[in-house]
Amino acid sequence: MTSYVLLLYCQEDFKTKVGALGVISFRKGYYYYVGSAKSGVHRIKRHFSPKKRKRWHIDYISTRMEVIGAILLRESECILAQKFENFERINGFGCSDCECKSHLFYSPTINLEFLST
Repeated sequence: MTSYVLLLYCQEDFKTKVGALGVISFRKGYYYYVGSAKSGVHRIKRHFSPKKRKRWHIDYISTRMEVIGAILLRESECILAQKFENFERINGFGCSDCECKSHLFYSPTINLEFLST
């Protein structure tokens, strides 16, 4: 299984509606989105596009934040999401098809500690 972590930087606080999750507040800082790369890099490349139809939760914020990069990893997205247990999570985000509590995590500063666990 292959998954990825999309690294995003939020330059200023904002609120936005995220599909059925409703209005969510985002703070200045770094966000880490965990996704599945089973369809290859096409989905990852899509996150870097400034214009896209809002299909997934991440689409509602990836055009409002700076997409810094993506890291590919050889593990399932749910196993990878567990490595963010020390991060603040945005409940329900990106995990409507699994039992995880979130696939989006926040840190006020850049933090790559998930790579060492």
